[in-house]
Amino acid sequence: MQKNILKVNPKDNVIVALVDLAAGTSVHLDGADYTVLRETKAKHKFAAEDFYEGDQIIMYGVIVGKADRFIGKGEVITTENVKHQSAKVEGKTGTLGWTPPDITKWQDRTFMGYHREDGQVGTENVWLFFPLVFCENKNIETLKNIFEKELLYDKASKHQLLLRSLLNGGSGTDLAMEEDEKDTRIFKNIEVRFITHQGGCGGIRQDAEALGRLFAGYVNNPNVAGATVLSLGCQNLQVQLFMDALNDLAPNNKKPIVVYEQQKSGTIDKMLTGVIKDSYEGIKKANETERKPASITKLNIGLECGGSDGFSGISANPVLGEVSDIMAAIGGITMLAEFPELCGVEQELVNRCVHEEDGVKFLKLMKDFENSVVAAGSGFDMNPSPGNIKDGLITDAMKSAGASKKGGSAPIVDVLDFTEYATKPGLNLLCTPGNDAECTTALVGSGATVVLFTTGLGTPMGNPIAPVVKISSNTTLAEKMPDIIDFNAGTIISGEKTIPETAEELLEFIIRVASGEVKTKAGLLNQHDFIPWRRGVSL
Repeated sequence: MQKNILKVNPKDNVIVALVDLAAGTSVHLDGADYTVLRETKAKHKFAAEDFYEGDQIIMYGVIVGKADRFIGKGEVITTENVKHQSAKVEGKTGTLGWTPPDITKWQDRTFMGYHREDGQVGTENVWLFFPLVFCENKNIETLKNIFEKELLYDKASKHQLLLRSLLNGGSGTDLAMEEDEKDTRIFKNIEVRFITHQGGCGGIRQDAEALGRLFAGYVNNPNVAGATVLSLGCQNLQVQLFMDALNDLAPNNKKPIVVYEQQKSGTIDKMLTGVIKDSYEGIKKANETERKPASITKLNIGLECGGSDGFSGISANPVLGEVSDIMAAIGGITMLAEFPELCGVEQELVNRCVHEEDGVKFLKLMKDFENSVVAAGSGFDMNPSPGNIKDGLITDAMKSAGASKKGGSAPIVDVLDFTEYATKPGLNLLCTPGNDAECTTALVGSGATVVLFTTGLGTPMGNPIAPVVKISSNTTLAEKMPDIIDFNAGTIISGEKTIPETAEELLEFIIRVASGEVKTKAGLLNQHDFIPWRRGVSL
């Protein structure tokens, strides 16, 4: 039976509305009665006690804001009466105990993956084309058009057929849809993907160097079988910088890499002719690699949220936390990113760090990030988007407290800066912005072979080389946008299922995705987003 209100943590002094509550509604929870003073929409919170100006607002057991004026018991809290506030953290104050979940069901489970010579196992087999500088974007787009038409299954979309009908004098309602779903690709065991971007030159040298390390991470990611790299020749991100970054990360790299530099090649025609011939040979060879069984401990799972709502922190995010704990207990790798959305929960995370130096590194990365944002005229308190606020996330600390639930409760084994590669089994923290595409781009560059992406509002994005699984925080979204949602965690809000039950179902789904049995909705929509972080200007 669905409840109408919820207190997330016994320490909380605000209560979450699980359904729309009209003004004057009387509700009962844990032996206390409340009267809702003003209409409170589902996902929003109302005061469990009287607040006076300056009083702290507690949710998830942590400070998420302060009262900006008097707020009566039963009054809805909004951006008009509550301001961002979070607890100050100086360092580790203790060690949090952890009881690992029962992993009996999972310790011998396998998925069908692509085994690489360095021992990593991929969930995809991708030949990747990318430029070292934006000047080569046009050539990448030309190659994309050529290879997709000749190698990939190319069926007219519904919208292409609509335009075709209109061009032929039709009404757009007389569409002759192609029903044949047969895979007509020449190579059935390899995907060919293409990246473009706006970096590599013209910005600060540090951003170009970071982009080189990011691309090294993509080539090293086990989802990639080989790569074609285009360079102009005069840009900041020189070929040697990229190759040095790759050698630092993978000194024994055996993956084939085709490199062409336009200013050395001469004409575009001459360069593209060579690129196509050499890349074709690499792709044909990579197609021979087949999926084989691998322990699920070989999975590297990125944890992310985007388009969050007031239910994200009590349904979808805790489900990811449960999955992350299971993976940590069996020896897999998970990564929790989005540092602006960890503001307010730093103390818990520092105390969970296995090594004290990682706690110090985490706090320094957080402080440096926040200082750079402040220097740009903003702040972490400006992180919640209009959509977040409309759906109940009114302060950054409140958003962060819910977002951090994706990391479960396992010890933190490593803290990684942007472009550092995850190698330690267990939960890792990765410094990225909260920006959806920049975060996903960074997670995959640090080795994620699957990304779990929770959303309460709906976010249509993916990644060129790693499947991105979209998990809805509420059933309304899952039913409204089934073309982008892979998995519904809204059954937790309705009371139909528990968090552990839902986590087990999600992990089973992840195994199917990792094995190539199920294609994500982002994959079906060809959402192959790639946006590198230009440090210090993103939340």
